[in-house]
Amino acid sequence: MSGSAPPPGASARAFVVEDDPHIRELVVLHLELEGLTVVAAADGDEALRRLADEAFDVVVLDLMLPKVDGLTVCRAIRRNATNHAVPILMLTARRDEADKVLGLDSGADDYLTKPFGVAELAARVRALLRRAQSAAGPDAGAAMITAGPLRVDPARRRAEIRGQAIDLTPHEFDVLSLLAANPGVVFSRRRLVDEAWPHDVHVTERSVDTVIKRLRQKIEVHPGEPDLILTAWGTGYRFADD
Repeated sequence: MSGSAPPPGASARAFVVEDDPHIRELVVLHLELEGLTVVAAADGDEALRRLADEAFDVVVLDLMLPKVDGLTVCRAIRRNATNHAVPILMLTARRDEADKVLGLDSGADDYLTKPFGVAELAARVRALLRRAQSAAGPDAGAAMITAGPLRVDPARRRAEIRGQAIDLTPHEFDVLSLLAANPGVVFSRRRLVDEAWPHDVHVTERSVDTVIKRLRQKIEVHPGEPDLILTAWGTGYRFADD
């Protein structure tokens, strides 16, 4: 399964999508030095073809790509049965916060602004892989969580809303299960970061807002007027306790 730990003896598979040949070669080289098996693509069209047939453990995705842009590829990954939960690190040459937020809203887990240092790139990829591997280890003793129309199975890392399965990224699952297990309890953005991203020093509180927005789109009847994941203005979020 994409986003889970590779089998014993196997290296994690990284997919690098970058049109600039110099940056692409640099990223591939340093990820290989990290011990990863790396596959690369030069445009969004090639990326979509490979993602349809191959499973990866992490994706490094440029925002500005020829043929099919990075945002479209990112959204396609989240709809893809094979790689829907794979961690995505988006690369962007734009420093505008709106572009970074758009990338996170499209399903990216983290972003890195060009020019970047290869040490930071490697650190962020390691953090995403650690998070995915941690999420892949089920807690056999965890009890089923039921909160209104939502059912969360921590042991199998599965969730259903109104009887329908929900496709969730590792971060989405962790935030949702934490809120649902504590209905009525207000969690600050900082606490959600500490609980759902415990090993990642690069995550900001803005990432929490992005994950909440995606969760509302997946579980709320009316995402713009949520009944389940509620905002505690000036503080954070809570799950409805009705």
